[in-house]
Amino acid sequence: MSETYTFAPAYELPRWPFVPPPELQAPGKTQRHPIVIIGAGPAGLTLACDLASRGVRALLLDEDDTVGVRGASSRGICYAQKSLEIFARLGIYERVADKGITWSFGRTFSGEREVYSFNLKTDSVSKQPPFINLQQFYVEWFLVDRILELGLTDLRWKNKVSQVTPLADGVRVEVQTPAGHYTIEADHLIDATGANSPIRTQLGIETHSARSTDRWCISDVRFRKPLPVERWTWVDAPFNEGRAVWQHLMADGVWRIDYQMPEDCDNEHISRPEVAGARLREQLGPDVEFEFVWIGPYGYRDHLLDRFRHGRILFIGDAAHVVSPFGARGGNTGIQDAANLAWKLALVTQGKAGDALLDSYHDERRPAAAENLRVTSRSARFLAPRSSAEHTLRRAVVELAARFPFARAMVNTGRMSVANAYPAAPHLPEGACTVQNVALQWSDGRPTSLVELLATGGSDWLGLWFGPSKTQVGALPAALPLRLVAVGGDSALPTVQPDEALARHLGDPPAGSLVLVRPDAYRAARLDTPDAASITAFLRHANSLEP
Repeated sequence: MSETYTFAPAYELPRWPFVPPPELQAPGKTQRHPIVIIGAGPAGLTLACDLASRGVRALLLDEDDTVGVRGASSRGICYAQKSLEIFARLGIYERVADKGITWSFGRTFSGEREVYSFNLKTDSVSKQPPFINLQQFYVEWFLVDRILELGLTDLRWKNKVSQVTPLADGVRVEVQTPAGHYTIEADHLIDATGANSPIRTQLGIETHSARSTDRWCISDVRFRKPLPVERWTWVDAPFNEGRAVWQHLMADGVWRIDYQMPEDCDNEHISRPEVAGARLREQLGPDVEFEFVWIGPYGYRDHLLDRFRHGRILFIGDAAHVVSPFGARGGNTGIQDAANLAWKLALVTQGKAGDALLDSYHDERRPAAAENLRVTSRSARFLAPRSSAEHTLRRAVVELAARFPFARAMVNTGRMSVANAYPAAPHLPEGACTVQNVALQWSDGRPTSLVELLATGGSDWLGLWFGPSKTQVGALPAALPLRLVAVGGDSALPTVQPDEALARHLGDPPAGSLVLVRPDAYRAARLDTPDAASITAFLRHANSLEP
């Protein structure tokens, strides 16, 4: 007798009402907005929320009236430490942590044998964990709630952009709504409409896309079998005809299981409940009860724009780059795009930085996307070898990894997402690297953290002055976007207690030195003999201000 498979009820997600925009009441007048964001996915919502947290208004347009795919699928699920630190600064981290599944430990198997394991928490000094698994629509939901709470974003649902026209000093945007059509202009327009961006297509921007023949099928499923909250990966699972499998726990007791499929598979066939159910039965055993939440096939593609900035139009998230899903380098990269761009847009809009600062968004985030593309492409080749020689090499690597530590780094089932370092560029000759959210204490014992210091500084940079004396700290120009905090010492600056983890994380700065941290929590420079002139000169150059 064939087994009957059940589906859990679809998620009930919030819907927000369409509100006729004020432009419809003045059809002959074209209103100008400083910042217009198109697309309320993770990248667009993060950007709007980040701007609002810095006191900057933006207009956000989305053609739908809800988040996710109306509860049909979980889509992205793994949120990396850098993204979680961004969420902490934006005020939604606690909701993400309370709802999601925190993990740091992973195991890799070949057949029935464990090849190796890892703990991503080993080298972490952050208050946030290495990863939290949470269905993407929850993250989007929490961002919308926070945006509405902050109150500075004009979030318009059921507003579909039909035409974008670049201007010499801005962008003209045509918008269709259920109540009619209107036209607006923007000083800067940000395309966050995703992989199939109609704006990018309309402007004829080349994506250099490539489509993989590798095929997968996702099963989001609930079952009653106690398993550890870990990332389990099989290079060649015996219950999937010797092909790869990933297994993750998400919120609401839902497991995400990705099964690699034959290249010539039929998508409709592999997604049938009876076919997906047979795979699960092979994996879980004959007596485990389970129900499906969602089943869906996917084949991935990648693309990468040559330029992330085209005049007054900037591309973020999947509109700018798409990589395969290995290692959670898709959604996290889009969130970090938004964090990189937000403070720069804020300073430019507030007149505290030159327009050329926006060029540095491309200078930093395109190399990051290119690196993620290289990493995920290598993962794809390891998981789907294209020749007998590659199969032989993989078998040798897996066999060696089971016995020798040196070979474990060669087993590539998806390098987990990390915050990219930025290369040297005209605005930052030394480049920049991420700074984790180290827990700190004020001199009176009150708790704080590096992210909290940044969050309370608006769009200002953070200067961590190690052990300054009363005479060392001079007067700085009042308009300089910088907040100074002493780490120990006897100056009149706000002071946090010396912290070994912070000092080690920042490269053990000598006493009297100043570490400059950007508003997106990236270390930009260390000035060993800082004074008002050197600090001012550095920040003016880094923010593209005239000397």
